Amino acid sequence: MWPGMKPLPVALAVALLTANPSGVCSQSVETVRPLLTYRQGDLQSVLPKRTILLAAPTVIEKFLRELDSHPPDWKGIYGAGDDGHMDRLFELNRERDRMREGRPALQRQVAFVWEGIVSGYDPEARGFRLAIGPKVIPTKWGHVRFKPYGLPSGLIAVPKPELREELRARRSRGEDIEVDLVLTGRLIPEESLIYDFAHEEPGQGMIMPVVQVEQIDYFLLH
Repeated sequence: MWPGMKPLPVALAVALLTANPSGVCSQSVETVRPLLTYRQGDLQSVLPKRTILLAAPTVIEKFLRELDSHPPDWKGIYGAGDDGHMDRLFELNRERDRMREGRPALQRQVAFVWEGIVSGYDPEARGFRLAIGPKVIPTKWGHVRFKPYGLPSGLIAVPKPELREELRARRSRGEDIEVDLVLTGRLIPEESLIYDFAHEEPGQGMIMPVVQVEQIDYFLLH
């Protein structure tokens, strides 16, 4: 879902947002993975030590400072909303891409969270198919929405047997079962951040960190 678009149904968002425009083979990313449980605020502890979990606004803001030093002047770029603001936005992206080259943060392993919901049961994998969509996180820099490259389709979360039966019972009662997807990877060096405006909120800045996905993990809040 690009800035300015109205929210899409989750299943449709999956079809649009799992494309792989980078050309990197997504088949190397394992999609049938265990469904793990975690307690609120405990995700960082289950990630590799050197992985930065970009979920809290303050952590995202610190990471953005390492990449781009300071937020854009969104008001100055947007101006009166005239046609020229798109040219100014283009220049902002080009200049910041150039200034960001070689910064250590580009090489750091990061993780971000997308929202998922159980969409069906796969008896062969003994797991649950997931429909997914992005989160939008308000920060002092603007709204942040992570954009994955190399995200394959066919995402299936496989729980332990006792949890599987519990979740199947909940689905039979018509409950929605939410699953957090933690996507781990590194920024695409040549297009690591995309600056844009949210069309539904005139003048509202939107930042899209572009991450090449290397691993997917599924978590159920305990």
